[in-house]
Amino acid sequence: MNEAFLERLKGDFPEFRFRDGAKFAFRPPKTIILGPPEPFSELLALHEVSHAVLKHKTFKMDVERLKMESAAWEKAQELADRYGIKINEDLIQDELDTYRDWLHNKSKCKACGLTRYQTPDGRYHCPRCENLI
Repeated sequence: MNEAFLERLKGDFPEFRFRDGAKFAFRPPKTIILGPPEPFSELLALHEVSHAVLKHKTFKMDVERLKMESAAWEKAQELADRYGIKINEDLIQDELDTYRDWLHNKSKCKACGLTRYQTPDGRYHCPRCENLI
């Protein structure tokens, strides 16, 4: 990762702690984990800073996680302009796809394959299988 970019980022967001780690992540409420260098390190760092700026913490329903990820990428795009970082839409969509795929797989009924729905208590329900009981 570009050292000048990293120093500017730390200076612009002194309220957050920046740590090195195995992968890019945000640990609420104030820790940004910076993964190893890769082609889009700066953009990934902006995404994690965006989670912090947006005060993302936890989610109750799984679809909220996808919404949080989308919001963090939107904020990262705003920040990218400020830092002169080029947006890579393919990267963003690939990253969001991991959450879309996770949500799809988690919501799929293991008995019949139908998409289940999640209730606010966090439980998934299959409209087909539950009607058979």
